[in-house]
Amino acid sequence: MTTAAADSAAEEPGAGGSPAAPAPASPQHPPVATGAGSPTATASTETGGPTPTGGPAPAGGPPSADGPTTTGGPTEARGSTGTSKPTAAGGATAADRSTAAGGSTAAGGEERPRRARGEQTRQLILETALRLFRERGYTETTMRAIAKEAGVAVGNAYYYFDSKEHLIQGFYDRNQAAHRAAAQPVLAREQDFAARLRGALHAGIDVNEPYHSFAATLFKTAAEPSSPLSPFSRESSPAREAAIAIFRDVIDGSSAKIDPELRKELPELLWLGWMGVVLFWVYDRSPGQRRTRRLIDGIVPLIDRLVGLSRLRVLRPALRQVLALIDTIRHD
Repeated sequence: MTTAAADSAAEEPGAGGSPAAPAPASPQHPPVATGAGSPTATASTETGGPTPTGGPAPAGGPPSADGPTTTGGPTEARGSTGTSKPTAAGGATAADRSTAAGGSTAAGGEERPRRARGEQTRQLILETALRLFRERGYTETTMRAIAKEAGVAVGNAYYYFDSKEHLIQGFYDRNQAAHRAAAQPVLAREQDFAARLRGALHAGIDVNEPYHSFAATLFKTAAEPSSPLSPFSRESSPAREAAIAIFRDVIDGSSAKIDPELRKELPELLWLGWMGVVLFWVYDRSPGQRRTRRLIDGIVPLIDRLVGLSRLRVLRPALRQVLALIDTIRHD
């Protein structure tokens, strides 16, 4: 190795700019001092020939068969052929990749509490909005007032809910989840269709009871056909489908023998009936909405009987006409 080659190797400092540690001197090539007086790193050669890699070894001495050196030079990783290959300065070692993988896991662990905190904030905003709707009315309550009462920034409130309408949609979604949970004990216990339907309807009233004072105000907005808060609107479709699914469970878990064509349409028909019960409940001023409870107890046996009669051959033509009319209105 010539003095020029040694000088060239001396100009390649280790990562971070620190000078490389000197390598043992070869009998044929003693160390050459640099202009700054610091030793250069020279590679050991066999009988003065080229290094095994065909060129000068990385600063800090020959590559170790065990992997990276510890002199601060470029880190080396073992290649697929078994030879050591220097990585780019600052590149990731296998240990770095392992650490990164662990960091990813840690990041995932941090993400779960963050999502939980976000859900808590979302529920706080929703609960605050519903309380203000009850106390001040839907129209009079602003997003700014909701944010102030909840103790969050206005921008934070808009991050979770784009508008007051989205707050009501959030209420719809939560209400349907609560309705399903409240109806579950009856659906798990009963197989009789009437008992299952009666239990599901009463469970819905139980869930809605805390919001009775607010319901009339909300209904004024939801009753507008073009309102996104209408239970028939496109925006309300997730909550609507969740409600229909509850009545589908009422049917599927029952022992009732139902005409196959009616079975397909019955969940939505029961939901439409439920909408009528809710409307009656909104304007029910009797103590504890007692009249609504009596209405449920009175109509369930009638529905049960009609469902049973649907299998009679003599009534099938009339049933087909009713179902065809419903289908025509739905798709018109």
